[in-house]
Amino acid sequence: MVRIEKILPILAWGKAYDRAVMTSDLVAAMIVTIMLIPQSLAYAMLADLPPEVGLYASILPLVAYAVFGTSRALAVGPVAVVSLMTASAIGQIAEQGTADYLTAATVLALLSGAMLVLMGVFRLGFLANFLSHPVISGFITASGLLIAASQLKHILGVPVKGDTLPDILGGLLSNIGNVNPITLAIGGGAIAFLYFARSRLKGLLTGSGLNSRLSDILTKTAPILTVAITILIAATFDLGSRGVMLVGAIPQGLPVPALPTFSLDLVAALAGPVLLISAIGFVESVSVAQTLASKRRQRIVPDQELIGLGAANIASAISSGFPVTGGFARSVVNFDAGAETPAAGIFTAIGIALAALYLTPLLASLPQATLAATIIVAVLSLVDFKAIRSVFGYSKADFAAMAATILVTLLLGVEPGILSGVLLSLALHLYRTSRPHMAVVGLVPGTEHFRNIERHKVITDPSILSIRVDESLYFANSRYLEDRIAALVADHPKVRHVILMCPAVNAIDASALESLEEINHRLNDAGITFHLSEIKGPVMDRLKRSDFLQQLTGSVYLCQYEAMVALRGKGQAPIYHSA
Repeated sequence: MVRIEKILPILAWGKAYDRAVMTSDLVAAMIVTIMLIPQSLAYAMLADLPPEVGLYASILPLVAYAVFGTSRALAVGPVAVVSLMTASAIGQIAEQGTADYLTAATVLALLSGAMLVLMGVFRLGFLANFLSHPVISGFITASGLLIAASQLKHILGVPVKGDTLPDILGGLLSNIGNVNPITLAIGGGAIAFLYFARSRLKGLLTGSGLNSRLSDILTKTAPILTVAITILIAATFDLGSRGVMLVGAIPQGLPVPALPTFSLDLVAALAGPVLLISAIGFVESVSVAQTLASKRRQRIVPDQELIGLGAANIASAISSGFPVTGGFARSVVNFDAGAETPAAGIFTAIGIALAALYLTPLLASLPQATLAATIIVAVLSLVDFKAIRSVFGYSKADFAAMAATILVTLLLGVEPGILSGVLLSLALHLYRTSRPHMAVVGLVPGTEHFRNIERHKVITDPSILSIRVDESLYFANSRYLEDRIAALVADHPKVRHVILMCPAVNAIDASALESLEEINHRLNDAGITFHLSEIKGPVMDRLKRSDFLQQLTGSVYLCQYEAMVALRGKGQAPIYHSA
């Protein structure tokens, strides 16, 4: 039974489900449903898909995640960054507005779901670690700017094409004389109101005497209020006939679940985007889930999260949706509204389904500028210039990867942006670890501790050269290790013993082992004995599987102090170093 509960977490939390928990979940679901309706429509538009597709992608995925996911508060569905990546991926292989475009979107969700499930089954969640935080942060910041810029055409009421910032800005400038003033007034007014609601409304409501939770709920309803007001204005004044682009008729009802039909050529064309969307979606989702779980001292299982997120995407595909993931904003709202279990997601799905069945006729007069305003206000919160300054001050190498990701994403598009960031991060990691920090160390007087002679007041023995290496040893730094030890030995002509201190060495690969053998051989030829100290257990286990320890001219010591006591030269005057 325990094994089944690991595969189906719903069985674990479902056993303790009662009326009090259900009440909390229902309240949270009502709030998230109100928030999710305009968001779903907006993110479908961002992906260049019909608005109803956003609703479809917010129904079955929530149910699937509730069955297989481990987070109690995560709310899955369309999100800004994944919607942008979807548009970028399928825009290259199908024409917007065609049946092939919609098919490509559903196949993208299906393939992404299948990949995530397989990664979960084979416990490959660690692969997401290759996306460093600066790269992810830079990509999300650039995507936020790119998304906001792409929605300005709906705010201004002008036709603009392009997936990069230069193309978008160029198109806006070339059409600046064709701006529709009514559309601009609606879009600008919606942005102003939504920004006011996000930044000031809660404070004003609590200041007027409302309790904090009610004020927060009212603040979260600002997008749906904006939608209602602009629909009323557009319908009353027939703004569609005055050049204002409206959402138009939305099919009423729900799609019949079915797997999309696709060809091997389409799968091959989507293979690259599927990998990137799956990785970005998982990283974003698991980060949100872990953050919320820690606040309640709960835990999530990353590999099971892969399965839950994969199931959500497969569910989206069979219900004519597009790729989904855990969204930060809606998950935080779900958490703050008091959601206790994933059942809140099931109730939210029911609410969205009812909206698709009965409310879509009311959305026909919704100005596209309103949805664009919703997107702009939402995604600008993703732009984190503070993180850029922080990374710049802390690590120039990480800043280089972040800056490259931002610039390439803005100038060339989302896929080249994330690829450049990942490749540069790996290249910088290889460069840094290929030249590991190595220090000559000495004994801190009155202790058994050894520290860098250039940083601390220490004592050394002229016949002993103690070298600490602060990195695992592998093919990229093995030659550097040889050269560095050779240079240090040349600078210390009285040395008779070299001790390689390895407290930070977590692994030694075959290339590094050959280098250690070569170092041992060269030192022996020079009349110098080679020793090791503070070797970690797993590393020692691997060394024992080779014949290196039998060839070693010296000994392996448990600690550096033990080595120093055993090898200390008689009659040698100690050397005092003052950093």
